[in-house]
Amino acid sequence: MQNLATELEGSALEAIIDGLTQGLSETAVVTMKAQNYHWNVTGMSFGSLHDLFQKIYEDHFEAQDDLAERIKALDGHAEGRLSEHVKRSKVEECDGHASAEEMVAKLAADQSLLAGTMSALAEVAAKNGDPLTEDLAIGRGRTHEKFAWLLRSHIK
Repeated sequence: MQNLATELEGSALEAIIDGLTQGLSETAVVTMKAQNYHWNVTGMSFGSLHDLFQKIYEDHFEAQDDLAERIKALDGHAEGRLSEHVKRSKVEECDGHASAEEMVAKLAADQSLLAGTMSALAEVAAKNGDPLTEDLAIGRGRTHEKFAWLLRSHIK
């Protein structure tokens, strides 16, 4: 059996690790945003949104580990500093001072952004012959699309 990490090299390996790191950073920021919203949501939809936000941050916490472990399997460095994730992420933090509808709209947009990041990663992985990263990215993209749909359904 061949070791994919040793087969990938140079710019192909760098591109894949960069895409994984981007996904990890954005996932980390959305994890904290969803948890923040979970703590601070109020209003008539409190129960359903409180539960949905928890489902999102729990899923994303586990996904961070999957992404970081894939980076390590490819002999990369898995960034663990939240400050670095915030700097790199296209997702912006939120202080939790938002209406329930604003929270839902922001998280829906974040989920769509994450789905796009994962789609781009899947393309890079496929182009460079890394089916394991491609599979991980496709699965994560599918999850983010589903969360985006669930969130959008609350405000239509």
